Amino acid sequence: MPNSVPRPEYPRPQFTRPRWLNLNGEWEFERDPGRSGFERGLPAADRLAQQIIVPFCMESELSGIGYKDFCQAVWYRKTLDIPHGWAGQRILLHVGACDFETHVFLNGQKVGVHHGGYVSFTMELTPYLKNGENILTLGVLDDTRSPSQARGKQSEQFHSHGCDYTRTTGVWQTVWLEPVPTTHLQGVKLTPQREAASLLVEARVNGPQNGLLRLRATASANGQTVGEATVPVCGTTAVALVSLSDARDWSVEDPFLYDLNLALLDASGNELDTVESYFGLRSLDWTQGPAVLLNGKPVYQRLILDQGFYPDGIYTASSDDELKADITRSQAMGFNGARLHQKVFEPRFLHHANQLGYLVWGEMGSWGLGLRDWRGASLFTQEWTEIMQRDFNNPALVGWCPLNETNADNPDLHRALYRLTKAYDATRPCIDTSGYVHEETDLYDVHDYNQDPKTFGERYDAFAQGAEPFRNNPHHDAKYLGQPYWVSEYGGIWWNPGQSETNAWGYGGVEGRPRSEAEFIARYKGLTDVLLRNPKMCAFCYTQLTDVEQEVNGLYTYDRKPKFDPDAIKEINQQKAAIEK
Repeated sequence: MPNSVPRPEYPRPQFTRPRWLNLNGEWEFERDPGRSGFERGLPAADRLAQQIIVPFCMESELSGIGYKDFCQAVWYRKTLDIPHGWAGQRILLHVGACDFETHVFLNGQKVGVHHGGYVSFTMELTPYLKNGENILTLGVLDDTRSPSQARGKQSEQFHSHGCDYTRTTGVWQTVWLEPVPTTHLQGVKLTPQREAASLLVEARVNGPQNGLLRLRATASANGQTVGEATVPVCGTTAVALVSLSDARDWSVEDPFLYDLNLALLDASGNELDTVESYFGLRSLDWTQGPAVLLNGKPVYQRLILDQGFYPDGIYTASSDDELKADITRSQAMGFNGARLHQKVFEPRFLHHANQLGYLVWGEMGSWGLGLRDWRGASLFTQEWTEIMQRDFNNPALVGWCPLNETNADNPDLHRALYRLTKAYDATRPCIDTSGYVHEETDLYDVHDYNQDPKTFGERYDAFAQGAEPFRNNPHHDAKYLGQPYWVSEYGGIWWNPGQSETNAWGYGGVEGRPRSEAEFIARYKGLTDVLLRNPKMCAFCYTQLTDVEQEVNGLYTYDRKPKFDPDAIKEINQQKAAIEK
């Protein structure tokens, strides 16, 4: 891809084909604050009023617009040049993410609609293509204040405030085209069977089947084949168990990845479609006591809260290198993973986490959802299912959390989301909602921003000595049943010397913040030591990696400059935890 194309890298690293066309770059664009674009004929318009740089949202500087006011509808238009070599193939449109309700038109004809602002989706353009020039139009509806729409940390007020930040409207991840055979592989679910030194492959097939089709799955390590299985396609699925002759764990210390080739074969053994993928061999167990086991061993999860916001791109990193750098910045301070907080991160972030041995929790941007809003609950459940399907294959992903800091308004929704998650993925723990109110959960977590290490320690020392654990809402929380326990938000220490105090926000407030760097380090160490030394604590998650706009409790500034010597933080974090001894 030419260097002039922003975010030129292949956007779906675990399901790759060699032929594709990146549609990032300049598109025609138009704001539609009155949501009248459908009536005004914008799906078939000859032109739109402005230009925008995709995949950056209109609120960002990188989009070329920087318009930050509310706008309940926006439109995109682009002329498509389908490569001649794609003739006879089915042409798929992939949208990495578009917030929130995306209507797709080709040459003025409605192709389809997708609801959800965080997950990738695909639509086939083939029936709507014509010879010569084709016009792709996207109409996007986005009502951040609606209880039917989960917004995450996007501000529901005009200004950013507290821990809510600039909104993202419309496209914010790569848009691309891909040609596929008439009958092709549509997706795959890869489940590592570490104890059996094997991989369970469940592939989905799309298209007509003339005669018996087969799936061949070939695993390799360092270029050498270590396992292969060929199985028939039954209906629209093929299930294969690939035994591995060379079993090597994926871990934080050694994030080893196997390559995987998937080939769809016709009755004569000819390849109809091939896809390249990869996987890691690892196991998780949260049923053996206070620790979560990775590959049979207790691994204390030293996590950082990562909001995934960028000063120039808002929800979207300016480059793939910058996306990866947030992981290495975290590791430089001694963290081995992150809560990906109130946002579904793009597949390439998870790809880098897989490669770097960085443990992550998948979370939905649930803030703003009306827990008793039936339409919102339906759309949320639909999108959460799509998220699990998209991200299941990542070995770095070690847990799911659909909700954050919800109240007791709808316990049935908590239970339904937990049970849905477990039905799709029994291999990872699920927290129904992080902090506040639990109904059913595999790990028991709390949020605690107490800034005094002494009283903070007394609260959890009592638990270590056999007392009931601290619960955020004991009147509504489900009873603690002995699950692995952790503080999944703590600290958030306000620190912004030399920065403007205007609208600044952090935990502890102006009066409660440290008065020197030494005082900050002492407080950080005091709070963190409490969690590391507790024999009933399986993890911690410090708030947070970077400042975000007015929120100034990051260990890095918003433009990614370290506030402290990374080695000083690393020395504290890397102390051996009680469960590791």
